[in-house]
Amino acid sequence: MARHGKNYKNAVQDVETCSLSVEKAIELAVEKAYAKFDETVDVAINLGVNPKYSDQMVRGTVSLPHGLGKKITVAVFCKGAKVAEAKEAGADFAGEELIEKVKGGWLDFDKAVATPDMMAQVGLIGKVLGPRGLMPNAKTGTVTVDVATAVQELKAGRIEFKVDKAGVLHAPIGKVSFGAEKLQDNLRALLDSIVKLKPASAKGTYVKTLAVATTMGVGFRADPLTVRKFLDK
Repeated sequence: MARHGKNYKNAVQDVETCSLSVEKAIELAVEKAYAKFDETVDVAINLGVNPKYSDQMVRGTVSLPHGLGKKITVAVFCKGAKVAEAKEAGADFAGEELIEKVKGGWLDFDKAVATPDMMAQVGLIGKVLGPRGLMPNAKTGTVTVDVATAVQELKAGRIEFKVDKAGVLHAPIGKVSFGAEKLQDNLRALLDSIVKLKPASAKGTYVKTLAVATTMGVGFRADPLTVRKFLDK
């Protein structure tokens, strides 16, 4: 969608985005942010993979060293002693009765965790949770008997990432108020995880493009050749 506001035009004025380093792309995104609220900073990374092949699906989790700058509400589908364990670890909601609440339309949480013995019941609300990105999944560590660790990591800023059908991965890396240095730390952690997950069958350039943008701001594209140098710092 085209944006023609004065603030947006001022943000893009005299900015060269064709050969930026990763650090400079982040610095400019922060410098040019103009909204009156603390915008989220997001990255879009185009990977050299074809997700229609299962062995080229890039998906995982990473704990960002500086978190996301927002309160994460966590619900845990569990029963028995795991309810107290989850709540002691900081879960906002925990118990098997949450299944019925979700069936009734309740979705007041950002992340969900489930114990393996609850997955048959959780599967009954999969059509509700799935489209909203709330379905617990063993591959991302949200189906586990160790609910305490899962809750603590999600609260601290662990994020899930997954390439879309076009091979593009979108992820938040924090808030404008973090400043460029903390955002760089978070992006470095994310990129390091992504690089480690490079499929053996993926050929050619792996990180093809990388762009950084704030919620309302301009996207600043980094030269993909600077990614390795950025990671080595």
